[in-house]
Amino acid sequence: MNAPLSRELALRIGLAANDLPGIDAGALISILGAAVGLPMSEEKFANLGMKAFRQAGGEAFIKLPAEPLKAALRILKGDGVVESESVEALPVDAYADGDMPGSIRIACASNSAEELDGHFGSCRRFLVYQVSATDARLIDVRSASEPDDVEDKNKWRAALIADCDVLHVISIGGPAAAKVVRAGIHPIKLPAGRQARDIVADLQKVLAGSPPPWLARVMGQEAKTLTPFLEEIEE
Repeated sequence: MNAPLSRELALRIGLAANDLPGIDAGALISILGAAVGLPMSEEKFANLGMKAFRQAGGEAFIKLPAEPLKAALRILKGDGVVESESVEALPVDAYADGDMPGSIRIACASNSAEELDGHFGSCRRFLVYQVSATDARLIDVRSASEPDDVEDKNKWRAALIADCDVLHVISIGGPAAAKVVRAGIHPIKLPAGRQARDIVADLQKVLAGSPPPWLARVMGQEAKTLTPFLEEIEE
């Protein structure tokens, strides 16, 4: 039995269908099932290209001009979808370089509120925290809606958070992880979503104890142990 669509995916499909003359939400669901397979997910929609989308539509898409198809695909990827109350703008804390000696900067892939619940390739935004052993501040919220002319979405997203030392995500593919690592960021996958502040609190405990060598170097401290911290990124 197929898993039901999430509220977010159902909203995207409904809005995308409105942009496609003669195509209702039910028909679009069938087309998308052929295009990305079941179960559908935000990650699959994020990686759906125009060629595969058009081919899956078959005769239903033959007479449609390119612009409505492009607009619908953007909506399916999350662009142009009005955010609900749970993902409204978050207040950020004041921060200037040098305010928090020994701190590091982390990014959390997020879709809602102050949650770490996003996939690298499809999250709506990145929550950026400055974290030390004794202080933690949400210093920025960065939209992950890339411009239409971006050729390499993963490279663009990695550049968006290139000032961060660590990236926390629910999922990230091997090629995308390689681009993140090349940007000087350590990616960490979590098995399930969590409050971003809980992740921050866990990190503070590591910073207050004996951080691993790479983390100690970021903090400007001498490494004391080889305590493992990063999880392996699966190919």
